Amino acid sequence: MNVVTTPPAEQVVLLDDGGRPIGVADKATVHGAQTPLHLAFSCYGFDEAGRLLVTWRARDKRTFPGVRTNTCCGHPAPDEAGEDAVRRRLADELGMTAVDLQLVLPDFAYRASAGGVEENELCPVYVCRLVGEPRPRPDEVDSWEWCSWDAFVADARADDSDISPWARLQAPLLDACRDTWMPRPA
Repeated sequence: MNVVTTPPAEQVVLLDDGGRPIGVADKATVHGAQTPLHLAFSCYGFDEAGRLLVTWRARDKRTFPGVRTNTCCGHPAPDEAGEDAVRRRLADELGMTAVDLQLVLPDFAYRASAGGVEENELCPVYVCRLVGEPRPRPDEVDSWEWCSWDAFVADARADDSDISPWARLQAPLLDACRDTWMPRPA
C-alpha cells in the first residue's frame, strides 16, 4: 500500500512591534490584505567575477509574481537561524551554495502591497558569494541574470524601476556600506 504524505505547511515566525517572536503561523495564511509583522530575509549573491545574481519571481507566486528582485528571499522556520534559512533557500530555490555569508542589514524592515497582498517583514539582509550555476525551480524563479552591482543599484533608484519594492529600499542601503561587504572578484 502506498501512503501519500503531505509536506508540513511552511511556518513563519510572528513578531511584536519590537521584533520579538510572539508565535508562528502558516505562511499561506499570513500574506493577505493585512499581513502581521513576521520574520523574513533577503540575500544578495555574487559570483566569482563580482556579478550579482538577479532573479525574476515565478509568475505563479502569490506575492509579487514576475517581479525582478535580489537573488533570494524567504522566511526562517521557527527555531532556524537566519544563516541556515538563507543557505536552505539558496539550495532549494536555485540549487546553489553560499560561501562567505555575511549579515549586513540586521534591522531592515518594510511594508509593501501589490495585487491585494501585503508584505510586512523584519527582513535582515545578507550577502554572499555563490558556488555553481543557477538551477532554479520554476515554481520559485521565472528567469535570472548576472548583473553588475552598479547597474542593479542604478535600476533600483530609477523612478520607473521594475525591481521589487524591498530591493529598491535595500540596494541604496547596501551600496552606502559596500566597502564593508562587497565581494572582490577572484
